[in-house]
Amino acid sequence: MPLSSYLGNTRRGGGWAQSLLPSSSGTVKSTPKGAHATRKSRKRAALINFLFTNFFTIALSLSLLFFLLTLLLFGIPKPISSHFRPRSTTRKPSIRKPVNRKLPNLNPNHDGALVDITTKELYDKIEFLDKDGGAWTQGWKVTYKGDEWDSEKLKVFVVPHSHNDPGWKFTVEEYYERQTKHILNTIVDTLSKDSRRKFIWEEMSYLERWWRDASEDKKESFTNLVKNGQLEIVGGGWVMNDEANSHYFAIIEQITEGNMWLNETIGFVPKNSWAIDPFGYSPTMAYLLRRMGFENMLIQRTHYELKKELAWNKNLEFIWRQSWDAEETTDIFVHMMPFYSYDIPHTCGPEPAICCQFDFARTHGFFYELCPWGTSPVETTQENVQERALKLLDQYRKKSTLYRSNTVLVPLGDDFRYVSIDEAEAQFRNYQMIFDYINSNPSLNAEAKFGTLDDYFQTLREEAERINYSLPREIGSGQVGGFPSLSGDFFTYADRQQDYWSGYYVSRPFFKAVDRVLEQTLRASEMLMAFLLGYCQRAQCEKLPTGYAYKLTAARRNLALFQHHDGVTGTAKDHVVLDYGTRMHTSLQDLQIFMSKAIEVLLGIRQEKSDQTPAQFDPEQVRSKYDALPLHRSISAREGTAQSVVLFNPLEQTREEVVMVVVNRPDVTVLDSNWTCVQSQISPELQHDKKKIFTGRHRIHWKASVPAMGLQTYYIANGFVGCEKAKPVKLKFFSELSSIQCPTPYACSNIEGDAVEIKNQHQTLTFDVKHGLLQKVIQTNGLQSVVAEEIGLYSSAGGAYLFLPDGDAQPIIQSGGHLVISEGPLMQEVYSYPKTSWEKTPISHSTRIYSGGNTIQEFLIEKEYHVDLLGKDFNDRELIVRYKTDTDNKRIFYSDLNGFQMSRRETYDKIPLQGNYYPMPSLAFMQGSNGQRFSVHSRQSLGAASLKEGWLEIMLDRRLVRDDGRGLGQGVMDNRVMNVVFHLLIESNISSTSNPVSNPLPLSPSLLSHCIGAHLNYPLHAFIAKKPQEISVQTHTRSFAPLAASLPCDLHIVNFKVPRPSKYSQQQLGEPRFVLMLHRRNWDSSYCRKARSQCTSVADEPVNLFNMFKGLAVLNAKATSLNILHEDTEMLGYNEHFGDVAQDGHVTIPPMEIQAYKLELRPHQ
Repeated sequence: MPLSSYLGNTRRGGGWAQSLLPSSSGTVKSTPKGAHATRKSRKRAALINFLFTNFFTIALSLSLLFFLLTLLLFGIPKPISSHFRPRSTTRKPSIRKPVNRKLPNLNPNHDGALVDITTKELYDKIEFLDKDGGAWTQGWKVTYKGDEWDSEKLKVFVVPHSHNDPGWKFTVEEYYERQTKHILNTIVDTLSKDSRRKFIWEEMSYLERWWRDASEDKKESFTNLVKNGQLEIVGGGWVMNDEANSHYFAIIEQITEGNMWLNETIGFVPKNSWAIDPFGYSPTMAYLLRRMGFENMLIQRTHYELKKELAWNKNLEFIWRQSWDAEETTDIFVHMMPFYSYDIPHTCGPEPAICCQFDFARTHGFFYELCPWGTSPVETTQENVQERALKLLDQYRKKSTLYRSNTVLVPLGDDFRYVSIDEAEAQFRNYQMIFDYINSNPSLNAEAKFGTLDDYFQTLREEAERINYSLPREIGSGQVGGFPSLSGDFFTYADRQQDYWSGYYVSRPFFKAVDRVLEQTLRASEMLMAFLLGYCQRAQCEKLPTGYAYKLTAARRNLALFQHHDGVTGTAKDHVVLDYGTRMHTSLQDLQIFMSKAIEVLLGIRQEKSDQTPAQFDPEQVRSKYDALPLHRSISAREGTAQSVVLFNPLEQTREEVVMVVVNRPDVTVLDSNWTCVQSQISPELQHDKKKIFTGRHRIHWKASVPAMGLQTYYIANGFVGCEKAKPVKLKFFSELSSIQCPTPYACSNIEGDAVEIKNQHQTLTFDVKHGLLQKVIQTNGLQSVVAEEIGLYSSAGGAYLFLPDGDAQPIIQSGGHLVISEGPLMQEVYSYPKTSWEKTPISHSTRIYSGGNTIQEFLIEKEYHVDLLGKDFNDRELIVRYKTDTDNKRIFYSDLNGFQMSRRETYDKIPLQGNYYPMPSLAFMQGSNGQRFSVHSRQSLGAASLKEGWLEIMLDRRLVRDDGRGLGQGVMDNRVMNVVFHLLIESNISSTSNPVSNPLPLSPSLLSHCIGAHLNYPLHAFIAKKPQEISVQTHTRSFAPLAASLPCDLHIVNFKVPRPSKYSQQQLGEPRFVLMLHRRNWDSSYCRKARSQCTSVADEPVNLFNMFKGLAVLNAKATSLNILHEDTEMLGYNEHFGDVAQDGHVTIPPMEIQAYKLELRPHQ
């Protein structure tokens, strides 16, 4: 991250320069003949074999071809003088069709991708010994013979870049003013001077900000540089997103926001991705990029031992394939950088002490750290150019031996580089002189030049077309020949020794939660915006949605900004966290006001359609400031009045769910929209305060039914004749701290005995009374599961990035505390304020089960932890909850990647505890040999591990005093009080099961598990009328049900939106102005198919888009890419049928796929 060079340490390199010095001790690995047989000998043998076998065919073909060419072209075509041809900027991507190659099935029992390398196999094989490799500390002494480039010369692309974090040590706006605007000005000025100069740029958040300030001349120059290929926009997302904590909805959103702005402003669509700084990499990113039309990816921060293993076998460039993809439709080409960092000392070759001498900004004239290896760069002159060029070329050649081809990529940049013209000129001037020397000496068999990422990938692919680099029996890919295929993910990242970056899975968990609240609120707002415009027939009703278009765009961009790899990761300075938090809070407020007004229009309440009129509804949850917990707005129902509550269901199926609002008085009744009585229960509201557990307010629960993507109204009434009032729960108490006063109007009793139970029609939960912890769960079918809950603290020496525990976590709950049990017909709860050795305990928690009939809530156990890790007592402590079950999982568990897919996790003894922690954005589960499953669903990103058989632990918060040496310069001490909610699920399978031990592939969640995750992550949005109404005046508020029918249970609407609402009325009539994005979830069919009672259908049959909506005609449907920029579905890797939607509106989506459609909607006349 930024400013590292100014502050005297390689970014996040933590002053490790000394250990990179060449070491005199330690054995250097010699290169085994087999592993590094030169390309030349391998190529020659293969060529001779091929010629002998196919002599006659070749001769005949060549003669015929020669004849035809002569005939057609009246002459012999020009010989290719250089494989280094200038780039054609109008090139159509040469993506081969996915090939259904019948490959030998090496794993007959498991469906999934067939690949050459899996990250699991790499982990099984690597010993993780951290051997010293000499000058290249984490590698070996790289050598070459010198004849490797005789037949195919070395082609070197030096790619200038500047890594600009949109927030890290400074806020995005501070960085922009201090550095980024100068960097962008410098790029335009220096590239315009010499057409041989190149540059790449990644972050659109900064480019859009600069564009607002730049003169017309600057903008024109910038656009021309992009068009002539000197300047390439790589990735082109709003930010370079984190890949561990980011949810796939937000990743799609942030890339689309950047890509669409770029296309609309400059007319450029990126096809190469550049991710040099995220701390580990997810295959979800590879999938999404492929479906957005990207062709190539570059990654850097992967485990140093894994880099070494891949480099040793020349597998650093590979085709990344999704684990489920048997048909090669998700393949994307990946270049992994081989060394410790993306800075200049670690990019020219394996010896940083030499590479640093070619970072011409590390001299006394500039502000950057001098080379820590002792020798500084010197200006290149005619006198020293030969010596300098040969020294640098030696590094390029060594780097080249780690890859298969003779095309080599050398990034040239660092954090916030190229700030001034002088700095840029120093780099461009010196390097051009070195290139001129190399290129004018043919005996060197090398050609070097500045290039973009596209120059590199295009030349590499051309070389791979001409020369076959495939190994014998290599599966590879039909996409690009000559490279291995790989599946799996790259977590958990370690950059050196035992420094595993698993701390950032949990750092600043409060804001990781806000991130997801903003995400689901934005998604709900997009839907309401789409319905407002879809059902609108006159310009009058466009005023509200288009009036909010600016704030909707701001919300998209604030969510996108937080996906930055120092945002959602929790790895920025305190004041930068405040900036991110304030932006998200502002957008949340804006969206909630918009939703309050939108529901009035859709329910037919709001007649005048101005966005200026105040809303008649308030959101049920209110946040007073950016870092405060949301509070429930309470309903004060006076005698003879009723207050309406409107519920919005953002899911694509009708929802039956027990819901809750807070009321000031207990003697109330719930009525539905027809003023019919609804059964309800009332219970006291609880709080995290051992002296005053009850707030004096009450919670009313009832079972609501809300149509798919629709609205439903209920009334909380006082004094409605003919309905019984909400039934008070029975309360039971246990306390050794102090006596608990029984609140009115409840009946209270004391708990007798050491164990206590709560139960519903499906399960009975047993608790240890003295500790207030869950002990076991008995299902109605007799199945008994041990689920021993434990809450503990690690002592730790880590920081924002690193988890560095000192031994195992120690349990903190002592005997004696408060326990309050609420028993009612709809919800039962055990609330525990436990005793610990601190006066103020850092955690209290509730366990709830629901009844209601025909809800999926009946099958889950709701855990809500109130976490308060504030104060010096908890310095250098990390708080966990651990579920110790009797599942024989062999320390294998499954955690999700970005809420999109699962990954198999295995605990290894050969790596330390912190390396066995993995990201858990939304789900982790264990499975036993008998097929029994224990799942934990979360609504925010955290970290999880299974350190012993049957254990699943999740970290809740961390408070660390020290900086962990990765450039941030502070610990994590700004903890906020927060609530973490989990939904636990215990399932038994109903048919044969896959054995987690022998099956290396990830398992999928059950259909019920998917539904539970969706309900938790996309909750009902509740709105309360600002004014009560008289019961005597019963207005019948309509509901709103836009879908003709619920969608199949495994089909999820990722988003339904108007991409450019501000331009809605200016777009041409008939052009599709709406986008519908669908994801078909893959589920494990060995578990209950119908998600118990909730599911009416699954998406085996095609879904018809044309009659999906009630009262809306769908016109002009077109398949599109996930960033809404490509309509050539073949280049996206989809099967042939995806593009056929326009004819009959039928869409068939294979499991796991996400598909997007542009639509035009019109109300039926």
